[in-house]
Amino acid sequence: MNLKNYVATINDYPKEGIIFRDITPLMGDGKAYRYSVDQITEFAKAKKATMIVGPEARGFIFGCPVATNLGIGFAPIRKPGKLPRKTLNEAYDLEYGSNTLCIHEDALKKGDRVVIIDDLLATGGTVKATIKLCERLGATVVGIACLIELVDLKGRELLKGYDVLSLMEYEGE
Repeated sequence: MNLKNYVATINDYPKEGIIFRDITPLMGDGKAYRYSVDQITEFAKAKKATMIVGPEARGFIFGCPVATNLGIGFAPIRKPGKLPRKTLNEAYDLEYGSNTLCIHEDALKKGDRVVIIDDLLATGGTVKATIKLCERLGATVVGIACLIELVDLKGRELLKGYDVLSLMEYEGE
């Protein structure tokens, strides 16, 4: 299935010069959504994942069905103040500014085999911060899966040593 047929391209959104890849048409098509989730499920199964981790919010949209398919748990990564119990936090730099991600302290345990799932791999900052949180809790990140990889932003370079699956690639298009 050519998943790019289900991605809308929006020029100059959210600001001029940005090409936004809108995956809501893919999510709205049952067959395309199922196909995407199934592809990531097979990747996570091959990695013998015991936990799925996903950053909000689109990591939830694809990570939760994968975890359900495999009969394993899902741990959310959220912004500060969004998780109700004690958290570990990881700050990271963005192109313009910084951000912080959080995970519950008891979300993962030593020996967990984690696959991180998100919708987009761009510069790699969000995924790298997520990896650090998982590893600080004693888990092993065995794979990273995303729907779209923006190849020209070179996020994969920040993730050297990790197995990365992307279902679609775009390069300056």
